[in-house]
Amino acid sequence: MTVADAELVVEVAGPVATVVIRNPARRNAVTPGMWRQLPRLLDELEADPAVRALVLTGAGDTFCAGADLGDLDELLAAGDASIAVTAEERLAAFAKPTIAVVRGACVGGGCQLAVACDLRIAAADARFGVPPARLGLVYPAPTTRRLARLVGPSAAKLLLFTAELVDAERALRMGLVDEVLPEERLTARVEEITGAIAQRSPLSVAAAKEIVDDRAGPARVAWWHRKTVASGEAHEGIAAVRERRTPSFAWQPPPPTAD
Repeated sequence: MTVADAELVVEVAGPVATVVIRNPARRNAVTPGMWRQLPRLLDELEADPAVRALVLTGAGDTFCAGADLGDLDELLAAGDASIAVTAEERLAAFAKPTIAVVRGACVGGGCQLAVACDLRIAAADARFGVPPARLGLVYPAPTTRRLARLVGPSAAKLLLFTAELVDAERALRMGLVDEVLPEERLTARVEEITGAIAQRSPLSVAAAKEIVDDRAGPARVAWWHRKTVASGEAHEGIAAVRERRTPSFAWQPPPPTAD
């Protein structure tokens, strides 16, 4: 299935959905329409029981050059409640694993989206930058905090204070990306990761995501443990090990706010 709407394209192949940022005239810069579209697409993909993982990438050889500066007035007027932050927060809360696959420039709003994903796999030519200090802007508070949690306060300050671009290897050392691969190996590695995720228990994966992201309080953690029994996922996993077969996990994760 392929669905194209404005400048975001969704491709679903088996258990993996890919959202492609496409704006070739502006190096895949994100327009206000694209910011607004992303949460709707994510709602649809989260509700699709066939989807086990989501990949976010850019069309061609560029991930995303940031927010489209031609529409900057609209984004500035919204402040921290902006459509960009709304889209970022929805991506971060997506109930299934998300992977940013980065080629070329990943700057500003593009870096904002990549950091909101669970994992970041980069091609060797990837470049990352957080440029608000160059533009006289204040990076949104949720975005700044998410970046600092990922790379640590000092590295986040370095990126924010200098607005300099860092290459893929330096981004790897910072913790901004998880793996750096040559272009010829990138697609196969992403398929390997998403293929492994698709075979695992969606309950285990969804619970792990919430707990690692510190979005599950004691009541929610207790709910997850009850679901381990009630869903039959643990029984199926253990039975599959004993019977030396591939487990068949069918449970579907609810929205992250469920009790």
